[in-house]
Formats: sequence, C-alpha cells, structure tokens
Amino acid sequence: MSDLVVYPVKGCGGYSVASSAVDPTGLRGDRMMMLVDDDGLFLSQRKVPAMAALRPRLTDTALLHGGRSFPILADGPRVPVTVHKWQGTGIDQGTEAAQAFSDALGRSVRLVRTPPDLHRESGGQTAGVVGYADAHAVLMISLSSLDGLNARILEHGGAPVPMNRFRPNVVVSGWPEPHTEDRVRRAVIGDVELGYAKDCVRCAVPMVDQETGLRDGPEPTRTLATYRRDPDGGVTFGMKAAVAGSGTIAVGDKVDVLEWAQALPRD
Repeated sequence: MSDLVVYPVKGCGGYSVASSAVDPTGLRGDRMMMLVDDDGLFLSQRKVPAMAALRPRLTDTALLHGGRSFPILADGPRVPVTVHKWQGTGIDQGTEAAQAFSDALGRSVRLVRTPPDLHRESGGQTAGVVGYADAHAVLMISLSSLDGLNARILEHGGAPVPMNRFRPNVVVSGWPEPHTEDRVRRAVIGDVELGYAKDCVRCAVPMVDQETGLRDGPEPTRTLATYRRDPDGGVTFGMKAAVAGSGTIAVGDKVDVLEWAQALPRD
C-alpha cells in the first residue's frame, strides 16, 4: 500500500498519513465532519468546487484551518442534517468555525460533527456503517488503474490527472493489472479487514482540480466514459469497501486478498 488519505471535513481537501487507526466508519476522523448550508444540507465539490482547496487538519482535540485551531465539540445539542437521501443529526461546532469556513467559501455555512451515538448503515455487498461519507467507509484505488486511465487520456489528446482527483482513502501499489481492486471481495491490510461493497460510480468531482478548487473538465470523465460504463449509465473508478474488522493500517502494509470475485476485470 502506497498512500493513506484522510478527509476530516467531507468535500474539503485531504492529507496523507503514515498510519491510521481504522474504526467501523473508516480511517479515524475521515469525513466525520461536514459543512452544511442554512437548511442543514451538506455541501460538496459538486456545487462548491472551491472546497477542494481548503485543507483542514485534525489533532486529537481540534480542527486546524486557516491558521486557527477550533476545538472539536464531541457532543452537544443536535441539529438536523441531510446527506443525499439520508437525514440525521450533527453537533454544531460553533460560530467561530462557521464564520471561518463561511469567509473561505464566500457563503453562509455551518460546521457539524457526527454525534457519538450515530449509527448510519451502509449498503452494498458487504454491509457496514459510515459517518458523513456519501455512502461507504473506505475508497480503494490502485496506482495501476490510474496509470491505465492516464495512458488512455494521453491517447485522446488530454493531460493526465493525479490520483487526488478521485479522493481515495487507500492507494494500492504493486498490482500490474488496472482495476484489480474491482475483483477484491475480502482483504486484510495490517490488522484491518475490508469487505467489498460496490464499484465507485463517479460524479462530477473528478473534474475539479484539487489544488486550485476550480473545475477542469472534461477529463478524466470523458475518457472513463469510453471504457468504464456502469450498467446504469454512470462511470466507475475505484472500489468502495466496508470495514469488517477494525485495527490499524500503515503505508507499506501488504494488501492480503482473502477472496476474489470470479468475474474478470473490465479492460
């Protein structure tokens, strides 16, 4: 495994870590906070691409953003929040944090954290639980998948894209065949067990430059659409997984696949 990435605030930029505890909801702290509008609806790069350029970081007790430290309120009064079709609650993180993120994005937002008693179930082939991620705990992508995609983009006259366009949590090296992750059904990394949930159907976010926070299409979606079409019409890239066994993982850990799908990967 070559990289581990944590996204402390859903939709904002992530950062690499050398190792991470893995909870039932994914890498510790990953997308356990999010920005919502005045109606409690989650914000993402789909509508606010500038979120990509924000780089909040976690400490044990605080969220660091814009040169300031905001204490994390682990519990308190709940406010209603919505993520796609899911409706739940969040712990509002206070006026100062809300103002800092509102100033950064030029719109009124509130920062919320998952309540300690949250139990949000995720579907797919392996069921699990999740925080404020769209639907699943962990996103895995291999370097060979990105290399294969970029080779096709170059053939189409486009510019290659970096891995961060796809916002993975776990980046796997050493698999020569692109999209090997699609066939993984059960794997152990460190002492963490992951179970396949579903292929990741991509939205418009991979067309956002993660450094500038600006839209930068039509790649990679244009090329993905030529060979990675989902039966329902979307394009796929990466594998979403549930945490079947908590523990700790680290960069350099071997990905030990315990069960493979029988179907061959797509070309």
